[in-house]
Amino acid sequence: MDLLVALGTSAAYGISVYELATHPGDMMHLYFEASAVVITLVRFGKWLEARAKRQTTDAIRALNALRPDRARIRVGGDERDVPLAQVRVGTVVIVRPGERVPVDGAVLEGRTHIDESLITGESLPVPKQVADAVTAGSINGEGAIAVTTTAIGAETTLARIIRLVESAQAEKAPIQRLVDRVSEIFVPAILAIAALTLVGWLIAGAGGETAILNAVAVLVIACPCALGLATPAAIMAGTGVAARHGVLIKDAEALETAHRVTIVAFDKTGTLTLGQPSVTAFEPIGGIGRDEALALAAAVQRHSDHPLARAVVKAYEAAQTNGSDADASVQTLARQASAARAVAGRGVEAEVDGRTLALGSTRWLNELGIDLPQALTARAHELEAAGNTVSWLMQRNPQAPAALALIAFGDTVKPTARAAVERLAQMGIKSVLVTGDNRGSAASVAKALGIDEFHAEVLPDDKARVIRDLKIRSAGIVAMAGDGINDAPALAAADIGIAMATGTDVAMHAAGITLMRGDPALVADAIDISRKTWRKIQQNLFWAFVYNLIGIPLAAFGLLNPMLAGAAMAFSSVSVVTNALLLRTWRGAQDRSAR
Repeated sequence: MDLLVALGTSAAYGISVYELATHPGDMMHLYFEASAVVITLVRFGKWLEARAKRQTTDAIRALNALRPDRARIRVGGDERDVPLAQVRVGTVVIVRPGERVPVDGAVLEGRTHIDESLITGESLPVPKQVADAVTAGSINGEGAIAVTTTAIGAETTLARIIRLVESAQAEKAPIQRLVDRVSEIFVPAILAIAALTLVGWLIAGAGGETAILNAVAVLVIACPCALGLATPAAIMAGTGVAARHGVLIKDAEALETAHRVTIVAFDKTGTLTLGQPSVTAFEPIGGIGRDEALALAAAVQRHSDHPLARAVVKAYEAAQTNGSDADASVQTLARQASAARAVAGRGVEAEVDGRTLALGSTRWLNELGIDLPQALTARAHELEAAGNTVSWLMQRNPQAPAALALIAFGDTVKPTARAAVERLAQMGIKSVLVTGDNRGSAASVAKALGIDEFHAEVLPDDKARVIRDLKIRSAGIVAMAGDGINDAPALAAADIGIAMATGTDVAMHAAGITLMRGDPALVADAIDISRKTWRKIQQNLFWAFVYNLIGIPLAAFGLLNPMLAGAAMAFSSVSVVTNALLLRTWRGAQDRSAR
């Protein structure tokens, strides 16, 4: 391609200089503007390519930004702030509430909840107590903890994720574009035809100027302006219309790869589900009424910022919307609750209407010595098997502690998720679920969405392995759709990564396509616009070659002078661009259904 551009523009410029020098003052055909336009378009394309390459390092920089620069260590009875590089294995690190954990380690003192969703994919904060493992990069919750360092630097889980992203990106080979493959034959063929034209006219007895003009006409009409525009014009139109519909495509490579996708691997939390816990079951126990039990639970949880506490209060407010002021009701209950305190790793307790109430885990219920009927225990196991987190509202009466209600928390499937999976199936694309959540939750979501294959309890290292296995097993093109840091290695390992903009920057940097709305239906839209764009590329290349197949013989036999060759070249460029602009009429699934 570059050779034809150089020869074609140089020949057009050279013959123009020759004509200007040998025929001063006469009317003549000059081709300076053709050379300038072609070179400008080529340089613009090179600039876009270089810009896309620079973006490949953004994911690594975003991951490195998760590493805290400093750590608070305990030496003797004192605490001091030191650079992270000074921390060694065995050092005791103090992590205060709200801080990011700087090292991999084990809890030495304290209890808390830690948000590990960016690392493990677990949608809910995980309770931590003495001897439990913590991971660098995760965020501490409500309690201060002391952590004994077990891994630092390159050996931490976060560092391994960074290496996986680097490795996966390095393994991505550039796509050999159709136009480049054809050019391997096209370019030497044009050079041979131009040389034969020059020699043939000289042998036929024509003058040197005539022979050169005819050879230049061959080069000018074959100068790959339309051929060079065929791909970028379609890509620019396709990426533009995609952006207007909430699909950002990082580069041409991502667009070209997406049209051949045969499998889409979905992360669960935040991709197919909302990523926000909600009350999925609330069952009062004994003689207490549901409304009263829910009101007591909301009163206990009102002052807590824990995601499960917000879910309880939200459930109570929803129950009070019929004919009453929900916020006022909750505030009244909150004033009745006193002495509220969090019990790390177990739950929260408070005084409500003179009673000591607690809301917490099954472990806490067992510690309080509360016995449950067999049917209720079976119900709790059933909910947990379905992927829910089970908590209990309890009355802490020293003489007769009792359970007042069973509360199950779960994530909600996004409203458009099932339709997205069904549309992909109609397009001949298989959906697979890959998540770090428990098997019960994965099975429940997969069943609800009609997904036959799922992989549960998959850590970041394993997610990339699952993607590689899918690529080997299917021998097809595998896309990964996710939104968290834990998805970054899989997004990079996949043939094409699709990230939700509602997730983390790391996921978006590692992905070739970013969905500006957290709507899984956009996954099918992204693949559809890729397929439409690829068809336009093929059509453009076809017409570009048709012009050459017709024009080159005419130029070689002297029936097409350089001026007409230049006009034909310009007309072919216009037709290619016009065809590409037809992509602007594309509509996504939501737009079509709205009409």
